[in-house]
Amino acid sequence: MPLSDAITLARNQGVDLVEVAAAANPPVCRLVDYGKFRYEQSKKDKEAKKHQHANKVKEIQLSASIDAHDYGVKLSHAVEFACEDMKVKVSLRFRGREMAHTEFGFQVINRFINDLAPFAHPDTNPKLVGRSINLIFTPLPRNKRAKNPNAGAATGAAKPPVEGAEAGPDAGGHAPKPNKPNPQAPRPTGGASGGPSTSGGNFQNNPFNGIELSS
Repeated sequence: MPLSDAITLARNQGVDLVEVAAAANPPVCRLVDYGKFRYEQSKKDKEAKKHQHANKVKEIQLSASIDAHDYGVKLSHAVEFACEDMKVKVSLRFRGREMAHTEFGFQVINRFINDLAPFAHPDTNPKLVGRSINLIFTPLPRNKRAKNPNAGAATGAAKPPVEGAEAGPDAGGHAPKPNKPNPQAPRPTGGASGGPSTSGGNFQNNPFNGIELSS
């Protein structure tokens, strides 16, 4: 219909005229509430982003002789990826003489499967292909997946007290600085024992102390 008739029809129904397909010939429009239309469109965009996020695959590499600390770091990364709805590809490659004892590599893979079970499951059973074992982990549904253990980790730590500060903070919130000797303060003029000075200045045994000077 003509544009003027469509605008009149939208006004009579108390809705908006929204163009949804500008490239079509003729262009396609809808009679909808524009606020509700924007809300539904934003929900569709969020769902589309979730599907795009789920299609991402993160790779983690292991070894048959991996250290315990490195294993924990790799597992923590895999948990983070699974909690963000990402697939995880785990690769374990045997090098040199490790091919003679592939059972150690399968032990590492099976341990990784058990530790990651609350968050993701492998698509296939672990198999040796060439010199490596490759597995794809798919995240569990959110209602069956465990919570991310690193989500509520504390980021702040208490600062140690300032050394030498005994009094509380001043008006500006700063801790007072420890007292330092003033280099411009007058020094005592007594002798080596710290006693009072004599009339002869800084000398402890002045030979002129007993002489009286006449004016």
